Amino acid sequence: MSIEQLEKKFTRYEIARILGARSLQLAMDAPVLLKLSKEEEEELNFDTLRTAERELTAEVLPITIKRPLPKKSEKTIKKLSEEEIREKLEKEKEKKEKEIAIEQKKIAEEKEEETEIAKEGEIMEMANPEDEAEPEEKSESAAEIQ
Repeated sequence: MSIEQLEKKFTRYEIARILGARSLQLAMDAPVLLKLSKEEEEELNFDTLRTAERELTAEVLPITIKRPLPKKSEKTIKKLSEEEIREKLEKEKEKKEKEIAIEQKKIAEEKEEETEIAKEGEIMEMANPEDEAEPEEKSESAAEIQ
């Protein structure tokens, strides 16, 4: 089988990749898969690329090619009518309203918990700067009197 016949089976890029990979293997002292006489080896001039080419044309290489093929999808694009678009928009609005209502309930529950905790006395009220300033003034006025 010649290279031209191989091009019907493989692309030229695949052939180049196969020959390069096999040539590298032969250069790293891999065994030759063809039975070549001394005369044929000398004719090839111990060239690994020519030896790989001859192995490829003899179809003795255990190299496989995996080609990625596009995935076929059976989905068809459907044009939506105006009614379907309105329905989808209404559903989205309802979902958003529900989410807002849930958030408002959570906020209300948190406020109720805070008021219950404040009634129980577990949390002290926040100190105002005015509250802290009054005792200092009293201490100063008490020092003046003495």
